[in-house]
Amino acid sequence: MPKTHAKITKKTVSVTLDPILYQKARDMGINLSAVLTHAIEAQLQAASVAQWKHENQQAMEELNRISEENGLLSDEYRAF
Repeated sequence: MPKTHAKITKKTVSVTLDPILYQKARDMGINLSAVLTHAIEAQLQAASVAQWKHENQQAMEELNRISEENGLLSDEYRAF
């Protein structure tokens, strides 16, 4: 997933935060936009992985069944 770059035009949005949390972050010099961007990127990545797993579940189950039934091509080379 591509990371956001500073040269990209950004969108102004409104978020609601606990005022104490906001003040603590501000006092610590935390860039809320950067934190939110990072958090959204992480959530999008996790959602993308979950979606891929869901969409490919049947195929993965079939591959596992075939492997269980016939073994793997590398079975004869296993040292364990």
